Amino acid sequence: MCGVIGVSLVDVSKSDIELVREVFQQTMVRGKHATGVSYVKDGKVHTDKEGIPVTEFFQTRNIEDWINEDGGLYLIGHIRYSTSDLRYNQPFDNGTLSIAHNGVISQEDPSTWEYKCQTANDSELILRSLENDEHPLTKFYDRSMAVVTINSDKVLSGFRNHERPLWKTQVSNGVIFTSTKDIAIRSNLTSPQRCDMFVIHDYDNRVWNTKQIDTVMKDLQHA
Repeated sequence: MCGVIGVSLVDVSKSDIELVREVFQQTMVRGKHATGVSYVKDGKVHTDKEGIPVTEFFQTRNIEDWINEDGGLYLIGHIRYSTSDLRYNQPFDNGTLSIAHNGVISQEDPSTWEYKCQTANDSELILRSLENDEHPLTKFYDRSMAVVTINSDKVLSGFRNHERPLWKTQVSNGVIFTSTKDIAIRSNLTSPQRCDMFVIHDYDNRVWNTKQIDTVMKDLQHA
């Protein structure tokens, strides 16, 4: 039961920084084993992660340092509840794309995986499938996933299948993804909306682009 976070905000203010910090704090209900963030700055995706809870993570990090040179904040976050090796925390990135995943893709031995991965964390398969132009919603449609991604062009994306929740909340200067409605509300976000299953939600320069993936799966997320 990990937590994922996605943020795309322009003209970031002090109150925006406090809001993002609160979203991270409230997401800690879904895990305390590790905290990680990927943000876009200087035309690259940078990742910072450590095997500590959110409260400790922010003792040595400042969200202000993640602000893009255009004054915006473009990031994804991962709060981990570990069910496997604590060495392999999220997000996973390749310098131009980063992913944060809640769910299970494979419980098989990593030596049998279709894609060559650098870690033994099956969430890395999400990144590798996107690198190979095979979308996880089709490649791993029957596994469990809620995913947020960010790329070096500052495009934020969120998607889920029937097995995991994901919510999005529109704010005046952007959007924030949270794992659950409850996290959004406790963070003082208003009118969060459930992300439809098997729909890719891309947010680019304050414009939504969505793509439906055909499925016969029944949505198991009702809360």
